[in-house]
Amino acid sequence: MSNDPYRTPAAPPPLPPPSSGRIGDDMGMRLLLPVGRSMWAVAAGYLGLFSFFILPAPFSLLVSLIAIRKIKESRQTAKPLHGMGRAVFGLVMGILGTLALLFALYLNFVARSRL
Repeated sequence: MSNDPYRTPAAPPPLPPPSSGRIGDDMGMRLLLPVGRSMWAVAAGYLGLFSFFILPAPFSLLVSLIAIRKIKESRQTAKPLHGMGRAVFGLVMGILGTLALLFALYLNFVARSRL
C-alpha cells in the first residue's frame, strides 16, 4: 500500500534555510521587488524606460549618474545598495534619448532657418 495517493506523508517537507533577516539580501526578492535598491536607481530605470518619449531623457541621464554614485558609495557601508543594472539602463537610455532630443532640436532649428 505504499502507492496510496491518499495517505498522509511521514514527515513534512524540510524548511528553507534561515535568512539573514534583511529582505534585500534575498536575490529572489530583489528580482521581484525594489528592496535593497537605491531609490535613485529605481527612478533612473523608470525615467530610462520613458526616455522613448524623449522629453524625460535628460532627467534620466542626471538621475542615473546620481544613482551610480550613491550605489558605489554604499559599497563601503554595512548595508550596500543594489540596482546598478537599472542605473546603467537609465544612463544608456538617457544618453540615447538626449542625443535624439538634441538631433530633433537641431533639425527644427535648421528647418526654421531656411524659411
